[in-house]
Amino acid sequence: MFPIRDHNPSGRVAFVTYALIAANVAVFLAYYLTLQEPQLSYFFYNWGFVPRFVSEGQGFAGIVTHMFLHGGWMHIIGNMLFLFVFGDNMEDEMGHFGFALFYLAVGLAAVALQYAAEPMSEIPMVGASGAIAGVMGGYLLLFPRARVDVLVIIVILVRIFPIPAWIVLGVWFGLQLFNGAVTPVDGGGVAYWAHAGGFIAGVVLTVPVWLRRGGIGFWNRTHGTPPHPEAAYALGKSRVPQVPRRPR
Repeated sequence: MFPIRDHNPSGRVAFVTYALIAANVAVFLAYYLTLQEPQLSYFFYNWGFVPRFVSEGQGFAGIVTHMFLHGGWMHIIGNMLFLFVFGDNMEDEMGHFGFALFYLAVGLAAVALQYAAEPMSEIPMVGASGAIAGVMGGYLLLFPRARVDVLVIIVILVRIFPIPAWIVLGVWFGLQLFNGAVTPVDGGGVAYWAHAGGFIAGVVLTVPVWLRRGGIGFWNRTHGTPPHPEAAYALGKSRVPQVPRRPR
């Protein structure tokens, strides 16, 4: 299940969002196309976030640099898609500089919770998903009923459904909590607690913006939908000429 777009157009060009996407892609291509195992593993240990290194008083650079590293093509494509869908609206509400600070802050919050859960883990954490989870948390607070087009793939069934943001993001957050609770500590794979930490921080740090917009009054005015006319996506008529049925 992948969100591919929302119906929430932004009022300004999202320079920071696009710059973050470009930086992540450029960094990924720079090392992923040039390094092979075991060099790639060493690279992640040097520049990813390794909780045990921090516990031992080293590896602090990875607290920030890990946000620009990804483990593979699906990892970076998925993260950048989420950032593209939800980032522009958050930048629109917070301003360019404010959104840049917000992105960094929620990324650090994601690291903090992951570290608290596994302080002696030796597995490098890489990826922008903790920071992007914060963007999603803020989006949920401001636009809970904005429609998000979700691509659902079940074996050979491929469909696009418009679903309210509170369902898409709420289910996603619930899965992070559930998977974090059932996954063994230091079990590797996905950093669920980083996702949860970023998401919670995103909601909390967006509260001031929400209050400036009027808080509950903002929701009452907009009904949880975009505070401007939402984008409409409709399929146009096919240009292939129709063949009329022959009369009997």
